[in-house]
Formats: sequence, structure tokens, C-alpha cells
Amino acid sequence: MIKRYGNAPQMGRRYTRRPGVYAVLLDRDGLLVTHQAAPTPEFQLPGGGIDPGEHPIAALHREVMEETGWHIAGLRRLGAFRRFTFMPEYELWAEKLCTVYLARPTLRISAPTEAGHQAVWLDPKDALQLLGNEGDRAMLARALRQGSPR
Repeated sequence: MIKRYGNAPQMGRRYTRRPGVYAVLLDRDGLLVTHQAAPTPEFQLPGGGIDPGEHPIAALHREVMEETGWHIAGLRRLGAFRRFTFMPEYELWAEKLCTVYLARPTLRISAPTEAGHQAVWLDPKDALQLLGNEGDRAMLARALRQGSPR
């Protein structure tokens, strides 16, 4: 069973399963996250949905590039969790299945290309309070206990 973080599913509500991949991006400068301005401003682990037919690792590289402008390396699977949430950008109630990897940012290529996103460096201990959802915070805590990839 995959651990759930956040709200329990609402009785009678239909949820669409949305698999996604996310990254805890640690290096000596701290933790690289994305700040999403809308619909609610929040700090998030970079990542997102896997497109139909897309390999999860390819999706992770694509999403991190879109949301931060960085290339990544040294991927190691941290774990997975699920969340039940409304996704206003898709007008969709979703069961998000979030697989999270530990990686390191290796090269900044550009500014984020996804509208409303900004790459931000945080102190990892501060991020344990600032990340916008409980699942992201739990995966960061796990990564900090295990150590960053080198």
C-alpha cells in the first residue's frame, strides 16, 4: 500500500489516477525547488505528470527542465506517496501517484520554461517547513536522513 498524505478521498467523488515523478534536488548549495505562482503560490519539488507512453525517468528530466531550467544526474528512487486533490489547471479531481527520486542538479541551461514557475534555492531544513504539501516534506526528510547523491 502506498502511503497517503493530505486529505482523504471524499465519499462519492470520482478521482482520476495521475501518475507523476518528482525530485529532491540536493547539492552543496542547498535544495533546488520550484515556486509555482498560481493557483496558490507555493514551493514544490520539481516534477509532474507522466505523459501517455512516456518513460518515467524521461518525464522527470523533462519536468525538472521545464520547472527549473536545470539538468539532473545521479537519480536514486526515494519512495512514493499518493494525494487526493483538485487540480484547477485541469479542472480535475485527481489521485496523484507521486514517485520521488533523489538527484543532484548538474547544469543550469535556462530559466524555467513553464509559465508561473521560478527556480529557487532553499536551505533544506527551511524547506521542511516551506514545501507546500506534506508528501513533499516527508520525502525531503527521508532524503536528508539518507544523504545526497554524489
